[in-house]
Amino acid sequence: MNLVSILSLATVTPPHILSQAEALDTARDLIGGNFADFERLSAVYANAGIQHRQLAMPVDWYRSPRSFPERTAAYLDVALDLFVAAAQRALAEADVRPQDVHTIVTISSTGIATPSLEARAMSRLPFRSDVARVPVFGLGCAGGASGLSLASKLARATPGSTVLFVTVELCSLALRIDKADKADIISTALFGDGAAACVLRSGEEGFVQISGSAEKTWSDTLDIMGWQAEPTGLGVVLNRAIPIFARREMRQAMTEMLAPQGLSIEDVDQFICHPGGAKVVDAIEAALSLDQGALAQEREVLRDHGNMSAPTVLFVLDRYRQAGLPPLSVLNALGPGFTASSLTLRCAA
Repeated sequence: MNLVSILSLATVTPPHILSQAEALDTARDLIGGNFADFERLSAVYANAGIQHRQLAMPVDWYRSPRSFPERTAAYLDVALDLFVAAAQRALAEADVRPQDVHTIVTISSTGIATPSLEARAMSRLPFRSDVARVPVFGLGCAGGASGLSLASKLARATPGSTVLFVTVELCSLALRIDKADKADIISTALFGDGAAACVLRSGEEGFVQISGSAEKTWSDTLDIMGWQAEPTGLGVVLNRAIPIFARREMRQAMTEMLAPQGLSIEDVDQFICHPGGAKVVDAIEAALSLDQGALAQEREVLRDHGNMSAPTVLFVLDRYRQAGLPPLSVLNALGPGFTASSLTLRCAA
């Protein structure tokens, strides 16, 4: 089989930095008065494993109620900037010109853009006029893994073609200050904003090769994670039972995803996981029988950036790349559906 290589990987974040202490104080000011159990639930800020994260807008922007058009305008402005920055860095690292890209896969679920982000980026990057555009909405936190899988399949389908994969998420724009619930408190303690990009090509050596991918979606789990449409925009759906679900289900799911590739959990040198939160990381370590602290890079990304949804697992992959990837890794993420997505990565080093 003609394997697909990841030639480059770039990560970017917006410039507005918010410490976790500031996040708690801000949330207390904005939503504490509208939710009677805020102080009881505020321990989630201390337990989230996050020191700071980056936001799309200055913190004062979030202090006023925002309409859906205002949120959309912020999304289009900031997401496009991050898209272009991540794409430029990934293309430069791969020594690929924008006009040499044949396909662009864009993953984003935190805002609506029609025309989509890659079309808007064509005014700032000289992509070819016949580039194939593949924008995907709705994958949420699983989008980094699922989107990379899709990009690899498109690269494999046309040997020699170049695929640019970009994922941008601005989770902070969903903050509600007039209708707060438990999900809002958890999300303000966890989520940040960021973007990542990769260049992929089949039949060429990169820093890692994608040798397989798989997904598993559980039935009757639509209420675990997602969005609900509201007058002011997208409202978060987030079930606090996700760590329990991950601890109970992930081992069997990973076994099922690896089996068709002739692999078992014990064959994997390193799992590279989307850190949905500190408790989720703990749950995955337990489910996969990993040594406590084995997912150290995941915890560091969570500490430095929070959960940025889809791009986060690529931030983690970049840290493992810098540390030195082992021969066999499995990148995986959980997201709305409820879905587990995984990619098998092979490295010659």
